[in-house]
Amino acid sequence: MDKAMNLVSQAPDVAPLMALPSCQKRDGWFPAVDLALTEREDAFAVALRGLQLDESPWEVQNTLLQEEMVEAKAFGDLVGQSSALHHLARQIDLVAPTEASVLILGETGTGKELVAHEIHRRSRRKDQSLVRVACASIPRELFESEFFGHVRGAFTGAVKDRAGRFETAEGGTILLDEVGEIPLEVQNKLLRVLQDKRYERVGDDRTRRADVRIIAATNRDLNKAVATGRFREDLYYRLNVFPIRVPPLWQRLDDILLLAKHFVELSSRELKCAKPRLTKAGVVKLQNYAWPGNVRELRNVVERAVILARGGALDFDLPITAESAPAARLSPRADFSAGSPAQPKFLMDAELQRRERDNLVLVLEAANWRIKGPDGAAELLGLRPTTLISRMNKWGIKKP
Repeated sequence: MDKAMNLVSQAPDVAPLMALPSCQKRDGWFPAVDLALTEREDAFAVALRGLQLDESPWEVQNTLLQEEMVEAKAFGDLVGQSSALHHLARQIDLVAPTEASVLILGETGTGKELVAHEIHRRSRRKDQSLVRVACASIPRELFESEFFGHVRGAFTGAVKDRAGRFETAEGGTILLDEVGEIPLEVQNKLLRVLQDKRYERVGDDRTRRADVRIIAATNRDLNKAVATGRFREDLYYRLNVFPIRVPPLWQRLDDILLLAKHFVELSSRELKCAKPRLTKAGVVKLQNYAWPGNVRELRNVVERAVILARGGALDFDLPITAESAPAARLSPRADFSAGSPAQPKFLMDAELQRRERDNLVLVLEAANWRIKGPDGAAELLGLRPTTLISRMNKWGIKKP
């Protein structure tokens, strides 16, 4: 170590050393993390390499920083830590480095496009384009031209040659969003691209080669579409090489807090609003909702709440529907009255009010009888302080 320090102190000029792109190990090279090293620190690392040590302190630091960066970016733009998201990330890691076609399945608003972006970002084609085709918004008669392009005069209105989406995505990835909307007459030509990697522009006899990876996404049941003849079976099997199912938000309750925080930050920045405060009561309210619109609906709810909060506590305006409380839905083993097997038991008004009063006392004790402010009873219940005081007066509840 003393010898290394002497070498550093004798180094007259370390500027050329700053241009070194990586740190050398005895067994080879590994990429260096972009660290803001000072010239003296860089010279120290070089001196250690000159002593042929097995692993310098800076190499250890580089390795640790690399591990931290990989962990922080493990899911890319997919926010969460639930077991469902971990499983999804593992599937992405498996298929991304390959050239296999991927079929992304999931309900509307679950983030299928984000999954496609992550697959592309982790693939060998990441430096090329990812071209998204919204199949549901293309007029039926223009599908072939949109996919493969056309030449001048191919049809009325074709006043010049035009490249299609496959040509635009050359060398990269193409995302066929809502692939179930593609007409049958175009499906056979898409199948040819998957099988032979070839296509022609509309009105052209020149065959072009397609160097494109295909990712398809849909919220439809393509098995049913195949059974009813609305989707080609051979195309389905070609697209379904590696299916990935994106879980709905109700299966990711552990992610709701992280997603809400992420959308609060994002909305505050994009909408130029004062950053509001996310409360425990607000999070509980979000977790007790069924989210039929999934992550997209959650983002919209958070955006509306950020605008209304004006920098204060967030209050989420959620619709009251039959799906608003998934935990409270009746199961086949629900407790039914003896006289009427089709009707669940109910509470009399007096019993209901007693339970509400007992719950109010529990919350007040949990908040140490503090009514207002952060983590106060009113905030935990999602009520206005004046409403809470009114209910306390109604039931004669007083601090012991």
